[in-house]
Amino acid sequence: MEKRDLVRVDRPAGIIPAEEEPLEAMPLLEHLQALRKVLIVSVAAVVIGFLLVFFLWSSRLVQWVSKPLTDSGIQLIYTEVAEAFSAQTRLSLIAGAVLGSPVVFGSIWWFVRPALHRRERTAALAYLLTALFLFILGVVFAYKFVFFLAVNFFVTMGDGMAAPMFSLGKYVSFLFAFLVPFGIMFELPVLVVWLSRLGLISAKQLAGARKFIILAVFTVAAVLTPPDVVSQCMLAGPLLVLFEISVVCAGIFGKKTED
Repeated sequence: MEKRDLVRVDRPAGIIPAEEEPLEAMPLLEHLQALRKVLIVSVAAVVIGFLLVFFLWSSRLVQWVSKPLTDSGIQLIYTEVAEAFSAQTRLSLIAGAVLGSPVVFGSIWWFVRPALHRRERTAALAYLLTALFLFILGVVFAYKFVFFLAVNFFVTMGDGMAAPMFSLGKYVSFLFAFLVPFGIMFELPVLVVWLSRLGLISAKQLAGARKFIILAVFTVAAVLTPPDVVSQCMLAGPLLVLFEISVVCAGIFGKKTED
């Protein structure tokens, strides 16, 4: 009988206690075929989402993301022939990826699920859903509150020097360069829980560094926001809340060690 190469996926040690149920080995060719199916389904979901957004909602999407400027009485312009089309395409692609993300994540989960034990599946799904929720929460918070303050601050800084005329393409690039880091920063609790499960950090260590972290957060907030206490607290407050949540989560879910 001809032998086939088998691929066995090892579980990361020290995160979730292993159960006794064995994992079935899968031939390498079947792994590659399953991965190919995941890629095809994921790309198709994003493309379909992109086409729907581009042909149905792209103009409304541009108006929506431009609201922080238009509310300040500033009109966007474009200086290149294809700039408006390029901006609509980028926005539609990002929105299409968001629209197709349930299918993408579902396909990835279908691929990795057989390699995990029952308790590991529960933990991995909890990590994934929590990370996705916190990223979206960070982006929404940044757009609704901090981005509007930042736009007003930068426009105010230019008063009396020149009339503001913002390019549509550069504005879209600036918008997403501003929002994505906030989404990443809101992943702090997930990162802390993961590191604490590995035993690399502890709630006690985080609590001991609290005063330095508070100072760092307010320093960053003072640089990024207009020079008033309210604006600084609107940025620093949620970050400090996330830090305290991270400390609590590290204490609850962290790796237990004997003193």
